[in-house]
Amino acid sequence: MPPSNQQYIKSELLPCMGAADRHIRSTAGTIISTFVQIGGVGGWPELLHALVKCLDSNDANHMEGAMDALSKICEDAPQVLDSDIPGLSERPINAFLPRFLQLFQSPHTTLRKLSLGSVNQYIMLMPTVLYLSMDKYLQGLFVLANDPSPEVRKLVCAAFVQLIEVRSAVLEPHLRNVIEYMLIVNKDTDEEVALEACEFWSAYCEAELPPENLREFLPRLIPILLSNMAYADDDESLLEAEEDGSLPDRDQDLKPRFHSSRFHGSEDVEDEDDDIVNVWNLRKCSAAALDFLSNVFGDEILPTLMPIVQAKLSATGDEAWKDREAAVLALGAVGEGCINGLYPHLPQIVAFLIPLLDDKFPLIRSISCWTLSRFSKYIVQGISHKEGHDQFDKILMGLLRRILDDNKRVQEAACSAFATLEEEAAEELGPRLDIILQHLMCAFGKYQRRNLRIVYDAIGTLADAVGGELNQPKYLEILMPPLIAKWQLLSNSDKDLFPLLECFTSIAQALGTGFSQFAQPVFQRCINIIQTQQLAKTCLLVALIVVPYHLFVTRHMLTQLNLAIRLLMLSVDYITLDVLLLIAIKLTHYSVVNTELLFSLPCYLMLKFFRIYQVLCSRVAQYDKEFIVCSLDLLSGLAEGLGPGIESLVSQSSLKDLLLQCCTDDAYDVRQSAFALLGDLARVCPVHLRSRLPEFLDVAAKQLNTPKLKETVSVANNACWAIGELAIKVHKEMSPVVLTVVSCLVPILQRPEGLNKSLIENSAITLGRLAWVCPELVSPHMEHFMQPWCIALSMIRDDIEKEDAFRGLCAMVRANPSGALNSLVFMCKAVASWHEIRSEDLHNEVCQILHGYKQMLKNGAWEQCMSALEPPVKDRLLKYQVE
Repeated sequence: MPPSNQQYIKSELLPCMGAADRHIRSTAGTIISTFVQIGGVGGWPELLHALVKCLDSNDANHMEGAMDALSKICEDAPQVLDSDIPGLSERPINAFLPRFLQLFQSPHTTLRKLSLGSVNQYIMLMPTVLYLSMDKYLQGLFVLANDPSPEVRKLVCAAFVQLIEVRSAVLEPHLRNVIEYMLIVNKDTDEEVALEACEFWSAYCEAELPPENLREFLPRLIPILLSNMAYADDDESLLEAEEDGSLPDRDQDLKPRFHSSRFHGSEDVEDEDDDIVNVWNLRKCSAAALDFLSNVFGDEILPTLMPIVQAKLSATGDEAWKDREAAVLALGAVGEGCINGLYPHLPQIVAFLIPLLDDKFPLIRSISCWTLSRFSKYIVQGISHKEGHDQFDKILMGLLRRILDDNKRVQEAACSAFATLEEEAAEELGPRLDIILQHLMCAFGKYQRRNLRIVYDAIGTLADAVGGELNQPKYLEILMPPLIAKWQLLSNSDKDLFPLLECFTSIAQALGTGFSQFAQPVFQRCINIIQTQQLAKTCLLVALIVVPYHLFVTRHMLTQLNLAIRLLMLSVDYITLDVLLLIAIKLTHYSVVNTELLFSLPCYLMLKFFRIYQVLCSRVAQYDKEFIVCSLDLLSGLAEGLGPGIESLVSQSSLKDLLLQCCTDDAYDVRQSAFALLGDLARVCPVHLRSRLPEFLDVAAKQLNTPKLKETVSVANNACWAIGELAIKVHKEMSPVVLTVVSCLVPILQRPEGLNKSLIENSAITLGRLAWVCPELVSPHMEHFMQPWCIALSMIRDDIEKEDAFRGLCAMVRANPSGALNSLVFMCKAVASWHEIRSEDLHNEVCQILHGYKQMLKNGAWEQCMSALEPPVKDRLLKYQVE
């Protein structure tokens, strides 16, 4: 927008803040906030003056208009007001915050609400003016704590929650009063106020504040939480729970799904339980708070909790079903934190829950599934004795019955609970595979689209749990025909294909070579999907950028443009990615704009051009990167399952070319999965990567040398791992890039702070593998990285990859013994980190290295090195015959 137009709009906006119509004031505030987000306030000095003038005017309309605009600025771009502005003696927030605090006492509810909400936005930033005004802010909060407006009380609760999260010290003198207040408003008649108050308990626990401050309030808090865990009469879940499982799902019933790209290594993330309630509400928040309290106080809460739970569970009659359901939810919520106290009674608890799986109320059936899943780990531990074995079978059969429930909500809960049980039970499921598969495949034929996704997950989890046990004809006859029928039914652009691709990935890995009979059509379809999606993405580039821009060309371009369009018209239905890219590049070469020529193009040329544009746009609509990610991950699963058996499929396809394009994709998750597949292919069929090996290595190395490393750490991790896998397969062919890669790995090892543990481990392993295959190139530089490298090696668990890294260590030391002298203590610690080197050759090599240094170091130098080691380290080195 031209500056003159902007200036005109700005000048007209300022008077609108005082308009009599509230809607005009609100719209003006939104536009003002948008301008501030884009250009700040430095170039609009009239705004700050007008806002202050309105706030000081004592005119209700002007004050509300200014506060409306300021509240939106504080929400959308709070840092703008807390910045130094050229020409101003102080930051704008210094002028506004005292006025906000003064408005806490306004007789107008809107002003109290907007001013409090605006100050709350600065708790995280904590500008100096707020820090110095903290006492006045807290006094204002206590005054507003009993405000007649629920919206204001909700903001007071939100302020206390934020303060306890990030500035707990300021609340410490007032903590008892705050807790007392939160106990009261946790029972507020306005559910939104009660919900905001309930957030305080989880926030307190997450902040790891002293438990003793909360301990004395537990006998009052726990009954409130349990009371709030019962379904409210207007809870939408009550309506959803009555939905017939035979009714087809609407598109709006399908939750968004997100595929996690393949990752090689140990991820620093924790699994979260599936939500048992779709919408975050007071019931859900109360259960989460009870979960947090149980993890902080453990069994201490049971004497207060269990009598209430038992009373609710013993309540009879249909009218008491919500209380019974809330009691079952409470048992699940404390199932982990209070397990020590509950464990001796677990057989009785489970025996009580199993009949509830057949309760007449669907929400009791569904919550019983979830609560049983919370005890899965401990239920499986008891299988070793007969009573536990029998109880496990009862739970398994109970969940399988509920998987075939006619209620959609129960189906979802049962499938999710069964998937959790599968993960814990693993090989214990082997003898029960027949009955499990029959139930799952019956559900597969019964479920509607939304819950069908959960069945896929349960089947995939089962395959992961039992592995090769699944590879038996009697099981494959039950499992595969329905899945293949669905596979053939879905089109390449149907998003219901996502969970099926994930399911096939787990099955392919579990069956191993047993998947060979299904591999060819699965492999080819993955290739087709990737090709289609890459073409659609290129259409996006051409349709949205190149074609509109280059519609305006100079006259001498007419001939070439005509040729380009004819080429497109000839192949419009069969256009290949390479052709499209060639045309895009050709059109992009010309950049002269001549709007006059638009109207001089021949009509036939214009019609053809817009026909191409329509085709491009239709292809754009098909693009979804998750198709690429899921297909890449399934190909990885095939490579892992089939091993060298995938070679014939790769050799007859364009996979390596498609894979290289995916490795350069601008989407992080596409690159992450692409490098995972690159490493998997390097393991089983490196010969088919050799023709483009330099390109693969170059693009992989670039992932390790980027200023956005922390943002793309999972991509870098997989790229690093893939380089290492390629190194041990192609050996000296790595030579041209070895030093480039090493120069990228060393900074990661030297500055590991804030990086994923797996990236550090893979960097250490890949560095060792490169040293193993090219010691003459790496060893001259070893003194620069030996210390951080050895520290990283000492943190890696025993496995074949660690063996490879130590082979590289030995190869480097043989090539350059003096390079490790200054880091010998760290090398000894790395060697001592082994529990056992299973390779006899490597064990002997390590012995020779250590003995070599012992002989090299004279005049007490070896003894001095040994004295720097902790006694446990020296003890573990004895197995290498050195002292």
